[in-house]
Amino acid sequence: MKNKTYWIIAVLAIFIISIAYSFTKLKTPKEKVTAMNCAETPTVSGESEFKPTIVNKTASPSKAPKGMVWIPGGEFSMGSNVEDESLCSIKGVTKDAAPIHRVYVDGYFMDQTEVTNEEYAAFVKATGYITVAEQKPTKEEFPTANEEDLITGSVIFTPTDSAVNLNNFLQWWSYVGGTDWKHPEGPQSTIKGREKYPVVQIAYEDAAAYAKWAGKRLPTEAEWEFAARGGKTGNLYAWGNTLKPNGKFQANIYQGNFPVKDGDTGEDGFKGIAPTGQFAPNPYGLYDMAGNVWEWVNDWYSISYYSELAESGKVAKNPQGPNAYSDPNDPTQIKRVHRGGSFLCTDQYCTRYMVGTRGKGEIRSAANHLGFRCVKSI
Repeated sequence: MKNKTYWIIAVLAIFIISIAYSFTKLKTPKEKVTAMNCAETPTVSGESEFKPTIVNKTASPSKAPKGMVWIPGGEFSMGSNVEDESLCSIKGVTKDAAPIHRVYVDGYFMDQTEVTNEEYAAFVKATGYITVAEQKPTKEEFPTANEEDLITGSVIFTPTDSAVNLNNFLQWWSYVGGTDWKHPEGPQSTIKGREKYPVVQIAYEDAAAYAKWAGKRLPTEAEWEFAARGGKTGNLYAWGNTLKPNGKFQANIYQGNFPVKDGDTGEDGFKGIAPTGQFAPNPYGLYDMAGNVWEWVNDWYSISYYSELAESGKVAKNPQGPNAYSDPNDPTQIKRVHRGGSFLCTDQYCTRYMVGTRGKGEIRSAANHLGFRCVKSI
């Protein structure tokens, strides 16, 4: 029993900590924060300025591949000047998205939506690919675990019975055996009838493998943000600066008491994950560049990368991310960047559906709010 407890903790450490947000580092153990009503409009710093986006005039060199749109590329200001997010305006949480810096990207094609269950199933059928969640963990990964505890599975969001201390994310994430992309919410769940939903429970290598098979690749973080901004300058969201223009949500995010069972009121039209393309596209014709599911991008995660680019004083041309990962808050885990937020993002805990902000994840971790989309170079 003792070894089993260690095994569970070890798994949660890899699979949950990697997809959680580093709020526990920012609060003292004695201070408790529970779900409450928070301000919808974040505090914006005046220290950094967004300069005008300069969109390339180059027309699409060819007809866009099926399900993709042309992103012309250009020069833009990347990052966020939001001082606070989540936990009711704790300062400094978004520091890894600062400072704002100038970036140039060449044109490319991008998937209009996140890759769907239907599309991923076609890949698996053609190749026989087995995702990380379907692979049995090894003794090398977890040397203290009993053999019977080394089971396939992944992490799922598990709502709490009542309001809880938001400093302890272990309360609403669970490692469940038999969970994978075909059973995204546990072994009894299915994707039948959800062919048009985004595929989830995807680790980085699972996304990269699909992209290679499809003749595409994962976007860089700079390409992802340029596309999400839709040629606009400095907006808070992919659709503008107001969370609910005309009183309507523009993305599938979480409303209500987080992370309480049945706490999501579904004011945006969905409780939990939604099919792709349910909200208006951005100016480039891209859907769900905020909310629904987090998306893997190709860059290693480094908390200081934006500072390094800004300090050069130059426009970063087609940046590929740092040469290595770096997260002082969690130095043992190898991470790449997530973008876009998910259906679990809420002003009570994580507002990283804001277009300039970032997420991060251990490369062999998956969850039921994590997917991806692809790009194709010209």
